[in-house]
Amino acid sequence: MPRSKALPAELDPHAQQLVSGLRRLKDRDELTLRHLAAKTGYSAKSWERYLGGTSLPPREAVEALARITGADPAPLLALREIAADSWDSRRGRPAADTLPVEQDPAGHAGDPADVVDVRESAEGEQEPPGSPAGPRPAAPTRFPHRALTAVLAALVVALGVTLLLVLRLDDHAAPAPVVAAPTSAAASSPPAYTCHLTRVDGRWSAGLNQGRDTEIGYGATGADVAEAQCLLRRAGISPGGIDGMFGPLTLRAVKTFQARAGLVADGMVGPRSWKALRG
Repeated sequence: MPRSKALPAELDPHAQQLVSGLRRLKDRDELTLRHLAAKTGYSAKSWERYLGGTSLPPREAVEALARITGADPAPLLALREIAADSWDSRRGRPAADTLPVEQDPAGHAGDPADVVDVRESAEGEQEPPGSPAGPRPAAPTRFPHRALTAVLAALVVALGVTLLLVLRLDDHAAPAPVVAAPTSAAASSPPAYTCHLTRVDGRWSAGLNQGRDTEIGYGATGADVAEAQCLLRRAGISPGGIDGMFGPLTLRAVKTFQARAGLVADGMVGPRSWKALRG
């Protein structure tokens, strides 16, 4: 994987932790920006800004990346809430005064970096003809609004810090590996598969998907993927682990097998590829 660029020096520490966490998940699963765009609905250009620290990723983008990598989104979302306050303060304008100008192909609104300020400053306004000379009276309604915004921001920061402390206390309280995994942990861990290669009616089977020839491709998961991985290994091509996840290694193995079998090397396991694998 290409080495990530250094984050901007002026980036808030919480935002740096958030972006570093997102980068680790991306690099761990060998995902490219195109993969992220296809799986999350946010464009590759948007992910380039999120992972480069120039735009704060939306909550939905953080949750989508955590979901496709099997990670817990709670710590990342807590960091994002804390970073959002300093991010808005650094730009010096409230969200109500901005207008989105870009949307991703899937219809998601752009982040704060993709908006344009439509507010006109008081200093830049022109005096209408015939206006009396003298100082312009201040708008009294802005002060309560700013005070309320400051109180809300302080509450968000306090809640975020409390959540981080609770998560850290939980980590220190249970450092040992869990023998009987709870339901939530089991749901996020991929199931283990074992290949039982046998010949059934003259065709090879790993005993995982009852001989189905369902079409699968990059990003698919489950028993059909594990069956294909077992048959690829039997053919002498390693797909990585037998984990039921159609990732980069499995995609590479499928294309290698298709080229060897004289099929179109498109990386999709359809009826013809299944027939060749079981042959």
